[in-house]
Amino acid sequence: MRKVHLAINAGSATLKFRAYAADSHGLLVKGLVEHFGQDGGRLTLTDGKGLPLLKQELAGTGRDLAVAAVINALADRQLTVAAVLHRVVHGGNRFSEPVRLTPQVRVSLEEFVALAPLHQPVSLAVIDAFTALDERLLQIACFDTAFHSSQPEVATRFGIARHWHAEGVRRYGFHGLSYAAIAHRLPELGLAEAKVVVCHLGSGASACAMVQGRSVASSMGFSAVDGLLMGTRPGALDPEVLLYWMEHEGMGVAEVRRELYKNSGLLGVSGLSADMRELLASHAPAAREAVELFCYRVVREIGALAAAMKGLDAVIFTAGIGERSPEIRARVVKQLGWLGFELDLSANLAQARRLTTPASPRSAWMIPTDEEGEMLRSAAALLG
Repeated sequence: MRKVHLAINAGSATLKFRAYAADSHGLLVKGLVEHFGQDGGRLTLTDGKGLPLLKQELAGTGRDLAVAAVINALADRQLTVAAVLHRVVHGGNRFSEPVRLTPQVRVSLEEFVALAPLHQPVSLAVIDAFTALDERLLQIACFDTAFHSSQPEVATRFGIARHWHAEGVRRYGFHGLSYAAIAHRLPELGLAEAKVVVCHLGSGASACAMVQGRSVASSMGFSAVDGLLMGTRPGALDPEVLLYWMEHEGMGVAEVRRELYKNSGLLGVSGLSADMRELLASHAPAAREAVELFCYRVVREIGALAAAMKGLDAVIFTAGIGERSPEIRARVVKQLGWLGFELDLSANLAQARRLTTPASPRSAWMIPTDEEGEMLRSAAALLG
């Protein structure tokens, strides 16, 4: 049996994972559980090069059953898990680097459920499932908020009473593992010292301002609802809207939360879908409006983050939409033309790394993110 380090990226409906050789850190297996914890679960495995290995329908709906199926599928390929690395969305202001999961750390992470009600419970459920299988197994938490701990104090504050900030009501920022993965690639792009806005565009979307590879500001704040328009989340929203729903529509907290996390964003505006591919293919006016609003919000946020950095040298697109949608990239870059971005149409359509012409005063790029690889890199000291 060959020992592997298993990097887990758990979402509300999917479980992505990668198995790396413990001795060489080479990628051996990539996997996905669709409908994670729901009816109709399906496990897919490919090798490190993407060649198919397994497609398996899962019986039952428990997340613990899905985790056990992953372990068994690896074991069938003579791979045994020596350590598990978990992407945990929220580490609060307590965890700014990966940490070994102990019962005490597990209790601390429970305290952040209120700050990330959609994501944190799923991460904890997966941690608990691995613990139930083997309580001696080394498990490490890697935090999405950690990368943003370098932000200046002014970037973390809301304009509310000081005691709330002291109690943790502040801007945190998310998608940090994705941004850290991009930050490590800036030197190869000649951007090590640059002022860069990275746009993580997917069903969850955000943008981050980096100076010399360090986060100085981000679009997301106290929660993963803030900032850009997303698949089913609204992004920045006047808080009076929530009070209106509660006072005049009689909505309770659970209903408001569902509206924010499940019924808004691209889905809410279009009334059709949260999938950007479907919206781009649609001729419905509401679908076109949703796409236009998505791009408008991205462009507006890039401008705000450039102001926070007092300059802008480059924009980088990453994550599902950012990596796979030439049309969205083109719309955004063209709207930034007045800032000195000259889109190379053929390079963009060809999915090239650099999206702007050689003569463009400022550059735009498409760089695939690697959250799982970043987890492995950042936790190297704990893995020994």
